[in-house]
Amino acid sequence: MKSYEVNFDGLVGPTHNYGGLSYGNVASQSNSQQSSNPKEAALQGLAKMKALMDMGFQQGVLAPQERPDVAALRRLGFAGTDAQVIQQAAKEAMPLLVASCSASSMWVANAATVSPSADTADGRVHFTAANLNCKYHRSIEHPTTSRVLGAMFANPQHFAHHAALPAVAQFGDEGAANHTRFCRAYGEAGVEFFVFGRSAFDTRYPAPQKYPARQTLEASQAVARLHGLREEGVVYAQQNPSVIDQGVFHNDVIAVGNGEVLFYHEDAFLETDKMLAELSSKLAKVGGKFQSVCVPRSAVTVDDAVRSYLFNSQLLSRPDGSMLLIVPEECRSNERVWQYLQGLTGTGGVIREVKVFDLKQSMQNGGGPACLRLRVALNETELAAVNPGVIMTAPLYDSLTQWVERHYRDRMTENDLADPQLLLECRAALDELTQILKLGAVYPFQIN
Repeated sequence: MKSYEVNFDGLVGPTHNYGGLSYGNVASQSNSQQSSNPKEAALQGLAKMKALMDMGFQQGVLAPQERPDVAALRRLGFAGTDAQVIQQAAKEAMPLLVASCSASSMWVANAATVSPSADTADGRVHFTAANLNCKYHRSIEHPTTSRVLGAMFANPQHFAHHAALPAVAQFGDEGAANHTRFCRAYGEAGVEFFVFGRSAFDTRYPAPQKYPARQTLEASQAVARLHGLREEGVVYAQQNPSVIDQGVFHNDVIAVGNGEVLFYHEDAFLETDKMLAELSSKLAKVGGKFQSVCVPRSAVTVDDAVRSYLFNSQLLSRPDGSMLLIVPEECRSNERVWQYLQGLTGTGGVIREVKVFDLKQSMQNGGGPACLRLRVALNETELAAVNPGVIMTAPLYDSLTQWVERHYRDRMTENDLADPQLLLECRAALDELTQILKLGAVYPFQIN
């Protein structure tokens, strides 16, 4: 039976704005309160999806959230009609209104952790929605995320869904941004690689001093248990605390893996040699041959990596066994990074080609190609059981492009977020979107 890695990209929402909400994310903070362009952001994301589909890769789409989140504002004490809630929040607590308008669900690498059926005890694909507990504006996402994933992967014979972990700091979980899977083939048993920033209970592990470590060891272990993963099929590794303090808020900002290959920066991890040996040993036991590609700090600094998002790239397998690296335009404009990539593809190694995409709207808010996609390994039967409305096709691309052109603004500032009309526009757009993607009622305004 054939198997595939399907990339489900987040569709950028109508309230895409630069709120500077993510402490520890250099791009998010440095572009705070600049004017954004939601229409351009959504079209840039769709263009990447269409291009990968045209290259022969399986591609899907994951719907955005309802924003502003008026229910979240009500829980914080604002009252009255929806319009009054928005106006009151704008007057009394603008940072809370900005948080309730965040379009950060576009970065669906944080939506959930996914384990394919070849790895799990019950032979189903398992999803655990991330609690994203470190940041308020993201912690409000997981209820809708769970409903959307449930509508996309609805068949209980093939798919199992778990609620987000307890919403406390000890179980901070940021989803697939800190999770990679290595395998010989997508449909075969593999090794799941969980990267954590700190331990909540074991003081032997160091922690960063400046920025928060968002993923805990205990959260990663809990997800592995929920998914029924075998101990011999799991490797845990700690991020280097010093790179977190340099703006590496997730592992996918400093490393990316695919198939049997890990592409990573020299300073990404603690105890790197021990970790590489464990990955190699465990992958060998399921028939794989682990390969690592280390980018030396002498060629690319951590600052270069953070500014260019070299590692927040998509590493994709070609039919001939070679790999393609999808990078943002910022990699080409960084001289050291581009020089490194030119050398990398010219060595005859496994990474043979680099393709560049303009994702400036997402990048300015702190998310690159890898942030925008959730990887789901599926066999033919499981792919056939996925809601067909969310699988990218040429007609769907046309429909979504036209939908964006109809509903999205081309400019968004903090003042625009205070406009009650924005909520009505967002709801009208999402109501139509659920029909296009055949999701049913997944948003609070559709359910209540």
